[in-house]
Amino acid sequence: PRDSAVAAVNEFFRAMTARDTAALARVQFADGVQYAARMQGDSVAIRRGTFEGFAQQLAGLKDTYVERMWEPTVLVHGPLAVVWASYDFHRNKTFSHCGVDAFTLLRSPTGWKIATVSYTTEATGCKPSPLGPLQ
Repeated sequence: PRDSAVAAVNEFFRAMTARDTAALARVQFADGVQYAARMQGDSVAIRRGTFEGFAQQLAGLKDTYVERMWEPTVLVHGPLAVVWASYDFHRNKTFSHCGVDAFTLLRSPTGWKIATVSYTTEATGCKPSPLGPLQ
């Protein structure tokens, strides 16, 4: 279960890079939500979005997004999994930001599907990725 939960998250990243909204739909629940947290001075700015809105945005993009995670911590209990990992994010092959992703997945009849994702966005203080430079 651990490897297949990580595989679902990696498929999400692959589909995002390819702007493949059909593949996104296969690994996400249609009514899923996402939250982004970014520090602004001494406070936190939180942005909420839906998977449906993200797919619509992605379909209209000309930019290419690449997100990579490493050393995920995976917790599994029956049909519930959490994948927590550091990541880096590149737009058009240029580093944009880093942070931590926290994916919540549920096992459906077709496999693991992402129910929610919460993440931080950090434009400064990012350590170099152990994956090396983006190829």
